[in-house]
Amino acid sequence: MKITDLSVTMFNWKSPVWRTGSGSFGGHRLLGVVTVQTDAGVEGHAFLGSSRQGADAYAGPLIEFAKPAIMGANPLDIGAIWHRLWKMNRLVWTNAIGAVDVALWDVAGKVANLPIHRLLGTCRERVPAYASSAWLPTPEAYGEEAQHFKALGWTAYKIHPHGVPREDIKICQAVRKAVGNDMTLMLDSAWAYGYEDALRVGRAIEALDYFWYEDPLAEEDVYNYIKLRNKLDIPIMSTEYAPGRLYGVAQWIQHMATDILRGDVAVTGGITPLVKIAHLAEAFRMKCEIHHGGNSLNNVANLHVTMAVNNCDYYEVFPSHGANKFGLVKDIEVDDQGLVYAPEKAGLGYEIDWELVKRETVHVAK
Repeated sequence: MKITDLSVTMFNWKSPVWRTGSGSFGGHRLLGVVTVQTDAGVEGHAFLGSSRQGADAYAGPLIEFAKPAIMGANPLDIGAIWHRLWKMNRLVWTNAIGAVDVALWDVAGKVANLPIHRLLGTCRERVPAYASSAWLPTPEAYGEEAQHFKALGWTAYKIHPHGVPREDIKICQAVRKAVGNDMTLMLDSAWAYGYEDALRVGRAIEALDYFWYEDPLAEEDVYNYIKLRNKLDIPIMSTEYAPGRLYGVAQWIQHMATDILRGDVAVTGGITPLVKIAHLAEAFRMKCEIHHGGNSLNNVANLHVTMAVNNCDYYEVFPSHGANKFGLVKDIEVDDQGLVYAPEKAGLGYEIDWELVKRETVHVAK
C-alpha cells in the first residue's frame, strides 16, 4: 500500500466570538480536512485548524514540504513517517504534522477494521468528562455555569479565569461555594502569573481543595515551576507547550518541575508522540492529562488516546458551551453521569459532515 495524495480542503467555520484570559476565539475561520489517499482506495482524514487560527495558516507549508516527503510511502509506516516529518518542524507547523499523523492512524484503523484505541491497546471504554470554561464576566457567572453542569450529572469543572490574581481567587471561591465539596474543580491560569502571584493563587486554591493547578507560569519558566512545586501541595500540571514537545518533556520530569504532564494531538504533533508522552509519564508513575484538540476531529483522536492509556483521569470538553464542536455529523456526547465512551467504529469512527464541507468549501490545497 502506498500514499498517492495529500490534500487540505478548507471550508468556512463561522461561530460567535468568545474568549479566555489568553485571547479571543471564534468568528470566521477556515477549518481544513486533511485527506491522505492510498492506492488501495482507503482514505484517512483529520481536521486542521482551530477556532483561534484557521487551516489557511498551516496548509501551505504542509503541502509544500510535508507532502513530497510522504508520497509513495506505506501509510502503515506511521512511526517512520512521523519521525521524517518531525525533522521538518521548523518548516511545518506541529499541528499540521499532527493532522497527517491522525489521518494515517485513521487509515490504519480502517485497514484493520478496528477503532484506533484498539490498535493502541485499549485500557478502558469510558472516562469522566470535565466542563472547561471560557472567560465569564463575574465570579457568580462561573459559579452558575458549574452548577449547571453539576445538575447535568458532570462531576468536574475547570476554570479559565481572568488572569488577574485577586479576581481569580474570588472566582475560585465563588465556584467552590456554588457547587459544594462534592464536585472536582481545577484551575487553568493559562500562563498568566509570575512566581509570586502563582504562589498566592496556588495557596488559595489549595485551601479550596482544587484537584490540579494548570499552567500558572510561562512554559519556558522551568526554574520557577520547580520552586512553585516545592512550595505547594496541590498537583501542578504543565505543559502541552513544552519547548521541543515530546523531546522537551524529559527535563520537566528530570527536574521535578510538574506533577502531571500534558499534551494533545494538535499541539504535541499527533497520536504517535502523545502516546509516547503518556507512556513516559506512566513509567514515572505520573498522570498525563490530555488537553483539548481545538476542533471536533482532533478531540475524537484525543478520545482514542485517552482510552488507550491508564494514566489520564479525565476528558476535556472545551469550551464548555460547545463552540469548538463543528464539522461532524454527530459529535462526542457526555451522558447523564458525566461520562464519555470509547468509539466503536473503525478508524477515528466519527463521520465528517461532507455535505457541510462541500457547501462551505473555499479552497483545496494540493
